[in-house]
Amino acid sequence: MNKLLLYQTAHMDYPYTLPPLDHAYDALEPHIDEQTMQLHHDKHHQAYIDIRTPLQSNGGGHFNHALFWGFMTPRGDGEPEGKLARAITKTFGGFAQFKEEFDAAAKNRSGSGWAWLSVTSTGDLEIGSTANQNNPLSNGQLPILGLDVWEHAYYLKYHNKRPEYITHWWHVVNWKKVQEQFEYITG
Repeated sequence: MNKLLLYQTAHMDYPYTLPPLDHAYDALEPHIDEQTMQLHHDKHHQAYIDIRTPLQSNGGGHFNHALFWGFMTPRGDGEPEGKLARAITKTFGGFAQFKEEFDAAAKNRSGSGWAWLSVTSTGDLEIGSTANQNNPLSNGQLPILGLDVWEHAYYLKYHNKRPEYITHWWHVVNWKKVQEQFEYITG
């Protein structure tokens, strides 16, 4: 198994480069549309790399998006397995309860931001959300799954219906990658 963390990429070295997607822009259809993926990746994420403003905003935007692309795959859907599935059941009571809590974090993020599943310094799982381009690293946690809930991530297809976007996003989650991250972090 490749134990290279998603966030240990060549794309994080200065000067930053836009990480390529592992799939075509339309590969996440019908859940995430091609036009949104192309604009979100090629224009919005690229802007974080091109524009030189405060490090937290652009650095965080680049970092968060670099993770985000790896969290999705056209071969998504399903549920986690193994060690991660057991940790989710232990922490949240089961996968359905985990999804409800994660959905609530994403839906209740006021304004722009992210919903996260992270591993704490003690190896426990925690769901949370951050505003703007902040992420769990500032709290000493390592993100293993994140959902972009800025309007640019869903507005072309779902308009102002963030809950509908969140529901459809679960169909493209790359559980294999999330599990690899969790197993790497927790040993």
